[in-house]
Amino acid sequence: MTFKVAIIGRPNVGKSTLFNRLVGRKLALVDDTPGVTRDRRVHAAKLYDLHFDVIDTAGFEDAGASTLPGRMRAQTEIAIREADLIFFTIDAKSGLLPDDRTFAEIVRKSGKPVVLVANKAEAKGAQGGMLEAWELGLGEPIPVSAEHGQGMPDLRDAVIGALGEARAFGEEDGEDEEVAAGEVLIGEDIADPDAEHTYDDTKPMRIAVVGRPNAGKSTLINALIGEERLLTGPEAGITRDSISVDWDWHGRRLKLFDTAGMRRKARIHEKLEVMSVQDGLRAIRFAEIVIIVLDATIPFEKQDLQIADLIIREGRAPVIAFNKWDLIDHPQELLAELREKTERLLPQARGLQAVPVSGETGRGLDKLMDAVIRTHKVWNSRVSTGKLNRWLEGILAHHPPPAVAGRRLKVKYVTQAKTRPPGFVVQCSRPDAMPQSYVRYLSNSLREAFDMPGVPIRIALRTSDNPFAGRSNKKRS
Repeated sequence: MTFKVAIIGRPNVGKSTLFNRLVGRKLALVDDTPGVTRDRRVHAAKLYDLHFDVIDTAGFEDAGASTLPGRMRAQTEIAIREADLIFFTIDAKSGLLPDDRTFAEIVRKSGKPVVLVANKAEAKGAQGGMLEAWELGLGEPIPVSAEHGQGMPDLRDAVIGALGEARAFGEEDGEDEEVAAGEVLIGEDIADPDAEHTYDDTKPMRIAVVGRPNAGKSTLINALIGEERLLTGPEAGITRDSISVDWDWHGRRLKLFDTAGMRRKARIHEKLEVMSVQDGLRAIRFAEIVIIVLDATIPFEKQDLQIADLIIREGRAPVIAFNKWDLIDHPQELLAELREKTERLLPQARGLQAVPVSGETGRGLDKLMDAVIRTHKVWNSRVSTGKLNRWLEGILAHHPPPAVAGRRLKVKYVTQAKTRPPGFVVQCSRPDAMPQSYVRYLSNSLREAFDMPGVPIRIALRTSDNPFAGRSNKKRS
């Protein structure tokens, strides 16, 4: 039976660096700026022969409940309640600060086993901070360097000492269990969504939730899963990391990825925001479905369209959620207008599903998830070669390809080469001369004939090699 470890401490003591060290990957964003982490993140971790789940938390700050630091602290308190063991982390280089003593008292009152982790122990002057750490009354400080991987054997021994061997090695129930999968790193160790396979609704569907800052992405995810899992508030740009949340919807396993708000590139100046946006872009590339959250009060700004275009170019399956629908005075008129704009502004994914929702009131969430499931099935759809070529015969009879430079282009054959998204190979006489307008015509006709709305369709033009070309060349030589 695995156990949970929560990494707790004031801002800028290296909690996320230690988290990345334990999970073996650079999952959490790390920067010198205090308060980078805001949401709690859970992942399977390993410390030599110990297997457990580790929780990265926001820096513990003494603040009012209604403020952003106060809401971050509430998330950390939830992590303390969920954990079986606490890594109370201090900065050995800077020594103890008043907040360290305040929060040590809170951790002590929780009654949970505690390991006192003195991070940055490799720095000059860290010995003084180590000696100060005894004042907290949490036992012997374990000197580590999360950045350089030093002190990990001592940390392992401290975990066993705090929990006991039976609990640390999962032997309390007499048998070993598999380590919980936790989150997967976006961009690494993840199944390729473009890999060819048949539709399988038993695997978790990966859904990225993206949009401009303050569109209500985190609020929408909290409403979907029915708990305050992600930090929300009126401030723009609260989310920084791409946080994944496991969820079960009507028996279907899902993995939702909340992402940082994406602003126009010209407005991004801080290194931390650049890292956050890059993390969100990785979430898009390795998702299957991408929910684009638009603020219904100010929809279809230029950045919204750029995000949608990126998703379609990456081959992901987009679904639009018109959020904050509870603020709309004339919903029917606006919905008709927005759906018309969706068709006009995003013709490259004609038939794209667009659903009005309210993360605040929970309105429209079932319809949104129905749209997600439908779109996912279309994204995975396959058409037999026989049906495709019967369709092609009708297309060529009704609208044959044009003549280029006085020579008629010939289209001979079509087959589907892949799914996720649907990709087709069209064999023709001169691929380079085929006008893009005719390729778009084929794509739109495919979409309509085989009911594939709202997903990207890829068409690759190929020509068959002339089997006599080689012989001719040989004769000439």
